[in-house]
Amino acid sequence: MNLETPFAFARCAAVACFLLTAMDGAAVAAPVAGDSWAYRVVNRYNGEVRGNIQYRVDKVDADRVAMAVSSDLASLGMPRTELYTADGLWLRHVLINHDQPVEYEFSQPYPAYEFPLAAGKSWSTRVNAVNPANGRRASVRVDGDVVGTEQVTVPAGSFDTFKIRRRTYAGDFDGSRSETHIIETEWYAPALGRAVRLERESSFMDQARCSDEMSACTAVRGDWFVFELVGAKP
Repeated sequence: MNLETPFAFARCAAVACFLLTAMDGAAVAAPVAGDSWAYRVVNRYNGEVRGNIQYRVDKVDADRVAMAVSSDLASLGMPRTELYTADGLWLRHVLINHDQPVEYEFSQPYPAYEFPLAAGKSWSTRVNAVNPANGRRASVRVDGDVVGTEQVTVPAGSFDTFKIRRRTYAGDFDGSRSETHIIETEWYAPALGRAVRLERESSFMDQARCSDEMSACTAVRGDWFVFELVGAKP
């Protein structure tokens, strides 16, 4: 299979849709209302299955996709609607702030990916965001790398993927606490147009927890979760 085939987008006449060129050259349709994906959530510290998270396409417009998100795990946030561009960049999405999920609205799309994906590709971008709940603004930096290609097996099956690593700096400075540093490793399957596996961890520094000797100050680590695709419809 050609694992560096660029994604080709073709807009349909009078319909907000596009086609993605998959790794093997086959075209797959963009998400449509009613499509859904379910992931199990595993605690990476001890291997315990913690719960599930579901995504369902509610609406597809010419420039965005609205996705309903729900979970049975409180630490993954309340039920919400996330917004994406047609090619999967984030417009409204949760970021971890000091080990808590916080919804951000981005003034320009958050570059979770930079298409066309290819092994060795990298990007670094800063985007402005606001927390719609309190109006607080943040400058968010994301550094992304396509580490390579890999076939992975998850409960939903085996997939050819691009392995992507992102380092995000959430811009959530707060008193004695530094901004949160989020590390994500994602296995993105072009045939589905989304991740089939994602590993996420975060940390921050809190000067209030440090001793007088800076050498004794260690990072505060947050949840370390792995998300694995268990099913998709259709």
